[in-house]
Amino acid sequence: MLEVGWFSTKLLFKGKLLQNPWYFTRETAIGVMIGFLLMIGLGKLGANLWITISVSSFITGLLMPFLLKDVKMK
Repeated sequence: MLEVGWFSTKLLFKGKLLQNPWYFTRETAIGVMIGFLLMIGLGKLGANLWITISVSSFITGLLMPFLLKDVKMK
């Protein structure tokens, strides 16, 4: 299992894993920004740190498959 992950990571860094790496980068950045803004917003509302991190991580984790559904591999 680790060997497959390592092989995929090497292909990603060589630029041979994704057909459109800029699409992947853009969609990932959108997801990260939504999670970050959610975390900042919950923090401003006065929520506990563990609740803030847990909720923003959960929502971001739910959002990422929808953002990355059109990623094509080579």
